[in-house]
Amino acid sequence: MLHPKNTRTIAELSSPGRMGASLPDCDVPQDPLESLIPADYVRADLPLPEVAEPDVVRHYTRLSQLNVGVDTHFYPLGSCTMKYNPKVNEEVASWPAFTGLHPYQPDSTAQGALRVLHALERALCQIGGMHSATLQPSAGALGELVGLLLIRAYHNGQGQGHRSLVLIPDSSHGTNPATATRCGYKVVKIASNRRGRVDIADLERHMNDQVAALMMTNPNTLGLFEDEISAACSLVHSRGGQVYCDGANMNAILGFARPGDMGFDVMHFNLHKTFSTPHGGGGPGAGAVAVKEHLEPFLPVPRIVETPDGLRWDYNRPQTIGRVHPFYGNFAVLLRAYCYIRQLGADGLRAVAEDAVLNANYLMHRLVGPQAPPAGTGGYSLAYPGPCMHEFVISAAEHKRATGVRTVDIAKRVLDYGFHPPTVYFPLIVEEALMIEPTETASKETLDAFADALLAIAKEDPELVRSAPHHGPVSRVDEVKAARELNLRW
Repeated sequence: MLHPKNTRTIAELSSPGRMGASLPDCDVPQDPLESLIPADYVRADLPLPEVAEPDVVRHYTRLSQLNVGVDTHFYPLGSCTMKYNPKVNEEVASWPAFTGLHPYQPDSTAQGALRVLHALERALCQIGGMHSATLQPSAGALGELVGLLLIRAYHNGQGQGHRSLVLIPDSSHGTNPATATRCGYKVVKIASNRRGRVDIADLERHMNDQVAALMMTNPNTLGLFEDEISAACSLVHSRGGQVYCDGANMNAILGFARPGDMGFDVMHFNLHKTFSTPHGGGGPGAGAVAVKEHLEPFLPVPRIVETPDGLRWDYNRPQTIGRVHPFYGNFAVLLRAYCYIRQLGADGLRAVAEDAVLNANYLMHRLVGPQAPPAGTGGYSLAYPGPCMHEFVISAAEHKRATGVRTVDIAKRVLDYGFHPPTVYFPLIVEEALMIEPTETASKETLDAFADALLAIAKEDPELVRSAPHHGPVSRVDEVKAARELNLRW
């Protein structure tokens, strides 16, 4: 990585008289200037950096090389499915035939785009075991919001508007309780059992006629398959509730299991996680929502429908929860997902899950298997025993007690080895947690190198680890100060 001295700001590179562009002569009258621009909007001077084009290109290229991303580094960010995505899908999403479309143009002139969206809806329903879908939500969290709004509308339509509780496992994604609260529900936490799955007995203790829904992820955030999911869904349904599936971990079960078959009533897909859109840095995303037939009348408008004259947008949905996103969703993300699904097909999607689970179990075995160092003596411990699905959670708690090195220190030190850190301190029920998801696109050589790095860090001098990173453009920052005194301006 570059030394900080090579990362000067563009202003520091400025030199009077330097130019990076040759502009044509002005082709509008400049006298009087006020006739073109109101005086209040005219600046007396504009102190822009004066930099030659090669220096500008080199500056921003150097900055781009300081970033850690899926195209440059192994990115085992647990729960986020940060996998390499085929560039052919990027190319298709950039075709002028798609980028030149206007959302207000008549349906008759956008039949190709409508056909793609309609086909994607059907494909997602088939993959998830659902009846109908909407592609409007622009993120997983918005998908959750839509899902719970659909459940609320359904209960109101059934005369069950009094239901005010949403049950959520203690290992869930943080957006789950936030979404439920945003929808006006009170959140009730359901405990995990000793195997890291939902405790069915605790779920039954909390089930009553006030429960609107149970929100679950399968596999769950610990990377474990909820093998009693059918019993959980049946229990909730028997008491009049609905069951929501957070589809964040679909990468583990593509082609093997469908949430709809497990008993879920509604789910969202993270198209940017499972179906080919790079999403580092907060976007873009797509949180498509699929539902069973009884929830279909409440889906957002507009809906795509077949007519004798082709596909069209239908707004005549009396029970709809309304529009949840401007226009029809993040179209370019939806295009990428459609291309990804069509390229892979059923067998290819199944292979994605197979390789994702294989990679996760191999890496877990390297770190906490029989041949790995014992926890606290150069190794880590597994949060819950047994095989994992697409991700797993290990703990550095024993290492911390033995050396004073915390999980956050290990994460910072991993950067020095050329890897993005895994997710840390989540789920909250695991002390000093590291949640690792290698995805299906990591090679065995990459997995071995990452495992070697984590094992080496566990044996390093504690002070070296606590003061990491050492080779990046910046060293350890005061994260509390940065959060409290956030400065986003140069």
